[in-house]
Amino acid sequence: MTLQERFLRYVKINTNSDENGQGCPSAACEWELARLLADEMRAMGVSNVRLDAHAYVYGEIPANCEHAPAIGLIAHMDTVSAVPTGPVHPRCLVYSGGELNVGNGVVMKPEEFECLKRHVGHELIVTDGTTLLGGDDKAGIAEIMTLCETLLTHPDLKHGKICVGFTPDEEIGEGADDFDIKGFGADFAYTVDGGGVGEYECENFNASSALVEVKGFNIHPGSAKDKMRNASKIAMEFNAMLPAAECPEHTEGREGFYHLCGMQGDESGAVLQYILRDHDAAKLETKEALMLAAEAFLNQKYGAGTVRVTLKDSYRNMREVIDRYPEVTKRALDAIRSAGDEPKIVPIRGGTDGARLSWEGLPCPNLPTGGYNGHGLMEYVSVPEMEKCVQVLLHLVTVRS
Repeated sequence: MTLQERFLRYVKINTNSDENGQGCPSAACEWELARLLADEMRAMGVSNVRLDAHAYVYGEIPANCEHAPAIGLIAHMDTVSAVPTGPVHPRCLVYSGGELNVGNGVVMKPEEFECLKRHVGHELIVTDGTTLLGGDDKAGIAEIMTLCETLLTHPDLKHGKICVGFTPDEEIGEGADDFDIKGFGADFAYTVDGGGVGEYECENFNASSALVEVKGFNIHPGSAKDKMRNASKIAMEFNAMLPAAECPEHTEGREGFYHLCGMQGDESGAVLQYILRDHDAAKLETKEALMLAAEAFLNQKYGAGTVRVTLKDSYRNMREVIDRYPEVTKRALDAIRSAGDEPKIVPIRGGTDGARLSWEGLPCPNLPTGGYNGHGLMEYVSVPEMEKCVQVLLHLVTVRS
């Protein structure tokens, strides 16, 4: 099976995780891909394949040379649920430049999506414009599986132990919750969950979430003067107290943000859901402090208990951990160069399983997949870049004589 065939097979399986789901995996649909991957790994000869009670898939390729480290490769099986997730109808096309009409009225313009400009002449895989593609992170899965087959069919390629792990629920921040680091058996690892070829990611946002609950008082609008406290309007007032420019649509690079990702309410009660992000831990704390200051101000204005802010930590910047293991970064950068690209170190404007795993004892930076525009209808992958990513993995794990 080719890399492209694998990828097309995987994306047709719906695996959206559910942030409101109970248990792990959060959605029953994630089991289908987990079982398929376990079966494929056994069929190709991967050792010690195991599918645990939480839909984590593990496997190993034993070392065939001495004194090489045990290297882990990890990708996640789930997709985000914020946009339609299936059925996915992937389409293969050669991009010749200009506007890319995905379908269903979805059009990508190079002036808006600059990544298209470097993919003229590439075979791309897109959808029909009605769903996401699932390249995040089924491209990473397909690349790891292709690497495994390459190593198993070419025993002349020397390597240490290769540890493979596929996780559920990464998109809802729970992919590392039940990951068996000890049983995984790697000295260090890499998530294969990035973007453009040549990129190396060893730092990510510090992340937290904020739930803002507003308690109002409703009364007939004809007799509401000096009595009604409209919870929806108070919620809007809370949001207006946050810096308007510090949101995802106005930030880039290492700039953090407040992101309103959910809201509902009426006169009696309202709820706002935020995620807070910043590469600088102190700046994230400042954002959290501003949320609490807004809470205090509105409670003073409208009465105690009107607004309640609940903050929850999500993950931390892996950079603090990865910097202690320069050999892990050097290996990745050398592999990218060996595959023919000059590496570009970029910050992740998000997080991966690797962020939490790094803090839990398994150094785990991030490698690219050749996927673009994740979490939306304009998601696509470049087939040549996916093939290059497999070459990066091959250089990463093999021992040079």
